[in-house]
Amino acid sequence: MKTKISTPQELHPKYIISYFMDIPNICSLSGLCCTIISIFYIVLGVYSAAMIGMIWAVAFDWADGIIARRMKGRTGEDRVFGGQLDVLIDIVSYGVTPALLLLSYGKFDPIFLPGAFLMLAASAMRLSYFSTFGLAGGSKYIGLALDNNSIILVFIFLFEGFFGEGFFSVILYASGLGLAALNVSQIKTPKLSGNPANVFILAAYTLGMTGIYGWKLL
Repeated sequence: MKTKISTPQELHPKYIISYFMDIPNICSLSGLCCTIISIFYIVLGVYSAAMIGMIWAVAFDWADGIIARRMKGRTGEDRVFGGQLDVLIDIVSYGVTPALLLLSYGKFDPIFLPGAFLMLAASAMRLSYFSTFGLAGGSKYIGLALDNNSIILVFIFLFEGFFGEGFFSVILYASGLGLAALNVSQIKTPKLSGNPANVFILAAYTLGMTGIYGWKLL
């Protein structure tokens, strides 16, 4: 017997405010809060603080999925709403934020605009593709998942002090374009957040990066 999939017209939505009570959505919005903090410090040029916000946004993004999968009693409407919320937050966290990081570090020179656009466009295309087709074979992504962008950029920024601003801006530009190309590529990558071991690794990485960048702010 076929399971009928509800269309948006067949769903029975609750009040918008009621979705704030859903714990996975609280995690998603906490990640968005970290993202806006990161953007704030990117604009100010305080990049160590921005890196802390970026990596915590990833941590909350992973947490919402883990919690959602383990919660009992969530309805189809809850899952659909949570999925849409995730996608909208992801474009800000993993598309807008890295693009703005490139522009800010490049002193908002117009030469950085094409790179910022390509990074943001690749993010939008990647999310649209995933929303339409989902995981390949139910376990792998087509193209590099966007959360990896922030994980990698936070790591790359550790070496910012070893180079002059001009040279590091080139490294950042090339890294951003390389990640954008991987985001829209046909390579298959595993769903890292689905493995409990990877969750512990990300937790350690998040705490480690928070400690390192926090020390740099002192």
